[in-house]
Amino acid sequence: MLELRNVTIKLKKDGRYLARDLSFTLKSGEKAVIIGEEGNGKSTLLKYLCRPDLVEAYCEVSGEVIPKGRVAYLPQFADKADEARTLAAFFSNSAYYLHTDTLARLGLPVDLLASDRTLGSLSGGERVKVRLARLLTEEPDILLLDEPTNDLDLCALQWLEAFIRESRLSILFISHDETLIENTADVILHMEQLVRKTRCRISVARCSYREYLARRSGDLAHQEQVAKKQRDDYDRQMERWRQIYSRVEHEQKTVPRADPGGGRLLKKKMHSVLSMGRRFERQKENFLDFPETEEAILARFDGDISVPAGKTVLDFSCPALCAGEKLLARGVSLRVTGSGHVGITGRNGAGKSTLFSLLWAELRERRDIRAAYMPQNYADALDFGQTPVQYLAARYRKDEVTRARTYLGSMKFTHEEMTGKIGDLSGGQQAKLIFLDMILCRANVLLLDEPTRNFSPLSCPVVRRALKNFGGAVVSISHDRKYLAEVCDTVYELRETGLFPLSAGGSDRNCP
Repeated sequence: MLELRNVTIKLKKDGRYLARDLSFTLKSGEKAVIIGEEGNGKSTLLKYLCRPDLVEAYCEVSGEVIPKGRVAYLPQFADKADEARTLAAFFSNSAYYLHTDTLARLGLPVDLLASDRTLGSLSGGERVKVRLARLLTEEPDILLLDEPTNDLDLCALQWLEAFIRESRLSILFISHDETLIENTADVILHMEQLVRKTRCRISVARCSYREYLARRSGDLAHQEQVAKKQRDDYDRQMERWRQIYSRVEHEQKTVPRADPGGGRLLKKKMHSVLSMGRRFERQKENFLDFPETEEAILARFDGDISVPAGKTVLDFSCPALCAGEKLLARGVSLRVTGSGHVGITGRNGAGKSTLFSLLWAELRERRDIRAAYMPQNYADALDFGQTPVQYLAARYRKDEVTRARTYLGSMKFTHEEMTGKIGDLSGGQQAKLIFLDMILCRANVLLLDEPTRNFSPLSCPVVRRALKNFGGAVVSISHDRKYLAEVCDTVYELRETGLFPLSAGGSDRNCP
């Protein structure tokens, strides 16, 4: 069990609150997910719950965190020093050999953990399993997991989903994967930043993710309906009141001086009318507010973008796909025509990103199309030392930069975020900047490497809808099951012997 009492977290640089007087108890065996838009402080909250000193350099914190049991924390990224260590060194202080059942559940052979392979040489899924194994050998009672789904292939995602669902531990996790959240979480912590990020709100619901979304949508709709009716009724009452007031006022002005009794009666009547008006005003103070929500917003692609139906966008073939001297796959070929939306999936280490670098080298030189690329590593596309405004100003005309500022504002970028370093933005905000760049350049062919990997589960439906409706061609690498099913009309799996078509949204192969 993990108890939070009046936890408040405030950023030092701008005084923005990420949490304010948050009280919450993670009960034994519960699986709770933290959701919220990019940059709302999800990772900061998780770090604080593990060790307050992890955030004290950039946050002011108060409140109590009371763990009733041993806490283990899996950060979003492995430490750089750990990635260079051998697995034998990584597990040197762990009695992992006494936990063969745990290792079997993770699918890790004991001899791998005693090997000279480095942590950094493992695939994304293997790295998560190995890092998780070291935590589990400490026999924790509570697990804190920050984006454990990043870099996992479909098989590893399915494994992690089963692990979380079947574990007896209390688990608090952050994830962008909606399918995993739907299938595992029984408690929702929703972190929001309202009124242009000047007010924070954290909602706690003990229910499934789908139930939470449905309940939230229903509650917001009801609140909006009641608030609107209250104001409509008030406007009608006030219009009637103004008519009565005007009539009494007119009668007061026209009452003959020879009729003092009538004047006194009109004076009493006006007093009653004014009292009625004050009563209406007092009722107004108790009106429900219109619901404030933090909407997931992504600028939309222009609706006139298209590719002619018979046009060849890609006709790629590669007899041997290699990374250095390592052969990854043979006989890789891909043909895309018109406005096709193609998805590519496959196990970690299969060579998908290597393939995309070759596709981009071919597309970027084309003059008959306008291609744009979203790499997995955003530093390959963005200058982290620039501000978002500087980055866009260097690429577009002044009127387009003005349009870009408007878009950035609509996507909830504050002035400080627009004029701060790109490297200080969250991964989701950096992804939004790349999307905005693709919109402004009016690309009609998009090459996207894991486009939803850094978006929140609330933003992902917006991203999927924008790309599904995109009139040009889209070629994507993704392990996001909803993305593959909703955006892609053709899905391929990259195997050692080439690209093989799959049913959209899944793999025809059994996971090992």
